Amino acid sequence: MSPMSKQTESTEQPRLFSRAGRPGATVGALPEASDPTTSPAADLLVGRGVPVPAAPVVRPRRLRRTPALRDLVAQTRVAPAQLIAPVFVREGISGPVPIGAMPGVVQHTLDSLRREAAACADAGVGAIDLFGVPVARDEVGSRAWAADGILNRGIAAVREEVGDALVVCADTCLDEFTSHGHCGLVRPEGAGGADSGRSDPRAGEVDNDSTLALYQAMAVSQAEAGAHMVSPSGMMDGQVAAIRAALDATGHDDVAILAYSAKYASAYFGPFREAVGSTLTGDRRTYQQDPANRREGLREAMLDVEQGADMVMVKPAGPYLDVLADVAAASPVPVAAYQVSGEYAMVEAAAANGWIDRDRVMRESVLGIVRAGADCVLTYWARELAEELGR
Repeated sequence: MSPMSKQTESTEQPRLFSRAGRPGATVGALPEASDPTTSPAADLLVGRGVPVPAAPVVRPRRLRRTPALRDLVAQTRVAPAQLIAPVFVREGISGPVPIGAMPGVVQHTLDSLRREAAACADAGVGAIDLFGVPVARDEVGSRAWAADGILNRGIAAVREEVGDALVVCADTCLDEFTSHGHCGLVRPEGAGGADSGRSDPRAGEVDNDSTLALYQAMAVSQAEAGAHMVSPSGMMDGQVAAIRAALDATGHDDVAILAYSAKYASAYFGPFREAVGSTLTGDRRTYQQDPANRREGLREAMLDVEQGADMVMVKPAGPYLDVLADVAAASPVPVAAYQVSGEYAMVEAAAANGWIDRDRVMRESVLGIVRAGADCVLTYWARELAEELGR
């Protein structure tokens, strides 16, 4: 009789046992592995004519049995060098200022920024991405490219502190520096021609093309301050091409561009507004992407690659893993993903209430982003996670 016949025979004529198992068995005792009909549920199963399950031959659990086995066959790994730490440096403060919506994250002084950069380098973090918080803002964000502006001073301080031990990246966007909080120049009333006597129907719109020159100025000033990499995040059409041209024309052809390519108009950015003291009213939906659009994210990334981006980014990370996977599958350049302030804040808040295991969720969330295809992850846990991985 073939093994299949034996299996058919045993399933068609199951032996019946009491719910407690064989005579003398203890209620709740583990059933005999060689005789599944000793199951405490045997009465119900037999009464319904359910066949005894065949013992599996393929057992994936074999490779999960011990920590060493799991580590041996892990298909995704996170290394400290893959992590990028977003860090805020604020003008006019005497000590680090905690960010209420982001427990554990602060606005740094130049001195504490130096210490943070050194600690990141010691932990093996791959890069630091700097955001500036100025004292004064104006309509055009002029402190964004000023040599003595807080962001450029922060870049210089970090380079002086760590040299090339850490990739020094800078956010190349105007929103922290403009009085209106937008990422570009806003068209004023009458911009279409004061002589017409009519108001400009596009007044209040963030003007794409006139903003590009300001991004060029920011990128050049950041390169002059010592940035290894600039990171345009404003989602203006053509921003990467404009910045690449400006860097090359000024002798900074070795400065890389990390493009915020697929950046969505997301509600997950909320805590970041506090971190940079945002003055924004309204929203950025006319230039950041619609969260409903998946294919558009890939299109934006490929456009940035064509324009000279050295790396592309998807932001946010966790809610957009489908977009990240699409970009990672198609991109010829490295792909980054930004685990944004809202993602961080939700985990910290849930952990503070005892609802989740903070450390496990921290590790799992970053692992999931890498599993989806990210080569690098911007995360506010970068240093903490790097220190843990290095132990």
